[in-house]
Amino acid sequence: LLEDVPGVGKTLLARSLAVSIGGMYNRIQFTPDLLPSDITGFNIYIQHESRFDFRQGPVMANVVLADEINRTVPRTQSSLLESMEERQVTVDGTTYPLPSPFFVIATQNPVELEGTFPLPEAQLDRFLLKIDMGYPDQAEEIEILERFQEEDPLSSLSAVAEPGEIIELQQARKKIVVSKAVKEYITAVVQATRNNEMIKFGASPRGSMALMRSAQALAAMEGRSYAIPDDVKKLVNPVLAHRLILNENERLRGEKPENILTRIIEQIPIPDGTS
Repeated sequence: LLEDVPGVGKTLLARSLAVSIGGMYNRIQFTPDLLPSDITGFNIYIQHESRFDFRQGPVMANVVLADEINRTVPRTQSSLLESMEERQVTVDGTTYPLPSPFFVIATQNPVELEGTFPLPEAQLDRFLLKIDMGYPDQAEEIEILERFQEEDPLSSLSAVAEPGEIIELQQARKKIVVSKAVKEYITAVVQATRNNEMIKFGASPRGSMALMRSAQALAAMEGRSYAIPDDVKKLVNPVLAHRLILNENERLRGEKPENILTRIIEQIPIPDGTS
């Protein structure tokens, strides 16, 4: 889930990632009048054959870009829940499996902007990571202007992987060793979110699993066959911050989940015998 103000490259980043890993790619522009069937698909009656025919929706792809997901109503937002959790869609009682691999990359504008609808907590919990884009500094912005001066770099971007290779990488992630000490560290962090007086609802067990799996992936990217506490520390904010629901008083005071998580990390000791 990529969040920030319009114009900082959320959609471009998602499109670039989709092109880079190959496979089928669909983009859904979320608007207030979007219906659940516009995402999952619908049955159409073929009169001369006296039967219904399923017309698949754009969610039937390897990579789905849910653009400005919080500009549609919660009912339509929630139509992605089954797809994101169970890798399938159910239409009129019939279940259809989604292609493998399957990714949802969503972009959203800050909820303070006009015309936005906050994502339901159950759906936020389905996103593995939430990343705030932020503004580029002046040097980075000059580089952007130079790269886009004559043509869109995306037009020359080509795939560097195939869907089958992505599946192999997903399987390799499962083999990354997570010691008992690292698991205890993960659960200590998650438990601390449930016992913090500033947090109304802490991270769920799904959050614990997301933190472990993300740490495994980071370890693999860095060429290690095992995860370490530093992997966990780097990922606590992007994995857990969007899963926390603060108390009303803290929210009105402008407190941020990221700040609370930073303090939690500072208070929990690194397990002995690890780095």
